[in-house]
Amino acid sequence: HESVIAEYMRSSDPDVADPTSEKIILRVDQPESNHNGGQLAFGPDGYLYIGLGDGGGAGDRHGEIGNGQDINTLLGSILRIDVDSGTPYGIPADNPFVGQDGLDEIYAYGFRNPYRFSFDRETGDLWVADVGQDEWEEINLVINGGNYGWRILEGTHPYDLDLATILGIDIETLEPPIHEYSHEVGRSVIGGYVYRGTASPSMNGFYVFGDWSTGFV
Repeated sequence: HESVIAEYMRSSDPDVADPTSEKIILRVDQPESNHNGGQLAFGPDGYLYIGLGDGGGAGDRHGEIGNGQDINTLLGSILRIDVDSGTPYGIPADNPFVGQDGLDEIYAYGFRNPYRFSFDRETGDLWVADVGQDEWEEINLVINGGNYGWRILEGTHPYDLDLATILGIDIETLEPPIHEYSHEVGRSVIGGYVYRGTASPSMNGFYVFGDWSTGFV
């Protein structure tokens, strides 16, 4: 499996891309068919943000330490790239690992499957819904360079604390979710948007999201 980020020009129909104009920007190998993320969005800074899951399967099992805590893989991360400069893209100068160990494309990491995310169009805040493993779903307010804990934690709860010891990570430095809920409520969080409309003024500033199901059916 492979995730491909590609650029297309529009055709004479403004709602249809020109299939002959494909320009491959980035390819990422995917060891499994699930946890592939897939959300793309331009942020208020004009950069392209890309959500990638941890590689799939269960328990972040790929690689010696998994992928969520591995800053030398693109998996398990939110990426940020500049598609308006460089070949095939540029790297924003303030990405956290520029000039040091870690892949320059990474903006934040420690995710299991950041399947949907969005920007608050008033504040610019980045909201990410990260699908959980066995027990907990979480919603994160994401900052530049943040480590969101997977697979050391699932939400705020221990999952593999031994990995924190191996990597020398203080759990207190991990970014906690802004909200979590158990699998008694839902099984796969689906991220939404901070409401900034006018039809329901009482909802202004609330984050509205959903869940795929209450069970694996």
